[in-house]
Amino acid sequence: MAEAYLWVKVVHLLAVISWMAGLFYLPRLFVYHAESSADSPIRETFKVMERRLLAAIMRPAAVVVAVSGIALIYTGNWFGPVPWWLWAKLGFVVLMFGYHGVLKRHARRFREDAETCGGRYFRVLNEVPTVLLIGIVILVVVKPF
Repeated sequence: MAEAYLWVKVVHLLAVISWMAGLFYLPRLFVYHAESSADSPIRETFKVMERRLLAAIMRPAAVVVAVSGIALIYTGNWFGPVPWWLWAKLGFVVLMFGYHGVLKRHARRFREDAETCGGRYFRVLNEVPTVLLIGIVILVVVKPF
């Protein structure tokens, strides 16, 4: 079971890296999309890029993160009393999934030409996954409580 745990951890980490890449890149696309002129043909290209990033990379990676995370709990025998650091980490992960949902909503609004937020908003929004990721890494590595 110990070897299975390590392989599940590898899959989990690869999925996290892929998902995080999308969570960092999509808001940057939104910045460029929001700052492009309304009559620019590049807007259609941004819509395609945003849709493909969400559908082909971010959604599958997020599913693998969730499934492999549950598998880690199972293969690592994390049943019984769960340490506080793990509860905190899972809280940050839930917030990360919520952030993913916010990005998905913005992508839909861009697709419908209904987005009203500007580039500055998306620049600030782009910092959210960094803060969450820092918290998750500290909790997993240091296990402060």
